[in-house]
Amino acid sequence: MNAFDSVVLEVADIEAATCFYSAVLGSDSPYLCLRASQDPTSGFRGFALSLVVSQPGNADALIDAAVDAGGRVLKSASKSLWGYGGVVQAPDGTIVKVATSAKKDTAPVSRDVGELVVLLGVEDVKASKEFYAGRGLSVGKSYGSKYVDFAADPGHVKLALYKRRALAKDVGVSAEGTGSHRLVLCGAVGACQDLDGFVWQAAVPVPR
Repeated sequence: MNAFDSVVLEVADIEAATCFYSAVLGSDSPYLCLRASQDPTSGFRGFALSLVVSQPGNADALIDAAVDAGGRVLKSASKSLWGYGGVVQAPDGTIVKVATSAKKDTAPVSRDVGELVVLLGVEDVKASKEFYAGRGLSVGKSYGSKYVDFAADPGHVKLALYKRRALAKDVGVSAEGTGSHRLVLCGAVGACQDLDGFVWQAAVPVPR
């Protein structure tokens, strides 16, 4: 078991969220479902979505589209040792990181997303790694107590774990937050709740 199927985001304003994610992922994304929710939440919700693209121009195009659709820039796009990228926050509060390991464009610019990664901020990376490995996910990369990602077949959603405070710092927000994660992960490990309260459910079809 090397992937999971889709992500449910629970949002207060379906219309605004639909506009934003259609601009960023396309109106027929197989990875994302929106669900209305008024569950209390404040501050950092403990996760981020990472959109991995092939080149800097694509990252800029996605970030521009996100801002035009109501997103707010948390970190302006810039070069770094690992590549190029930036961070925006969706109208529903979800944090979206757009990144590429490439440092220059080698093809016409597009808004194609090569990979969707769910970054979970957890209190104990090693314990959460064991939790997910014990439920059938195969470890891809592992850097002790700092970071773990799990293998994912092409066309599926990838899962990665950070320390909560490290993830908050990476995306440019305070680590403080309370209430609902407003996130449900579908497939892979089946119906359960992990060590940090992230909820999984059996795979469900994503509405087209």
